[in-house]
Amino acid sequence: MVKIGDKAPQFEEMAYVKGAMKKVKLADYNGKWVVLFFYPLDFTFICPTEIEGFAKFSKEFGKLGAVVVGASTDSEYSHKAWFEGDSRLKEVAYPVLADTAHRVSRAYGVLKEDKGIAYRGTFIIDPEGVIRYTLISDLSAGRSVKETLRVLQALQSGELCPVEWTPGQKTLGKA
Repeated sequence: MVKIGDKAPQFEEMAYVKGAMKKVKLADYNGKWVVLFFYPLDFTFICPTEIEGFAKFSKEFGKLGAVVVGASTDSEYSHKAWFEGDSRLKEVAYPVLADTAHRVSRAYGVLKEDKGIAYRGTFIIDPEGVIRYTLISDLSAGRSVKETLRVLQALQSGELCPVEWTPGQKTLGKA
């Protein structure tokens, strides 16, 4: 299981990317902030709300020099069928990894071994490839994309950010 301060486990997997299938590597994003999130399964109830949420905030992440990468243990073909068939997902432009061999979800410590699916895991990786934030929740609780964005902004501030801090508010000084 990865911890804060660890080097992020590298990966190279097939992904669905806006109508295409292609190999995606973590190394493709060297020098950028990466928001990597795992979700359990395609064709479910909570997952599309999160996937759509990350798509809605993709411009905000981009303005911060961050890329979003999704991942589940479904195949790229399942991703393609779901993303192209569900109107809520048609605007998703970020890659969604097909972790069918469970290498990535296992490396990041989010694999629910007995089911072969990923818990809801969110990781923020800095431009040097270091894990700076992790959040893992059970299958029934969707995450907050706004909170992920807020944490990214706090990490990038280089300041000590108190509870509920948002950009523009006073910090507690240099970290």
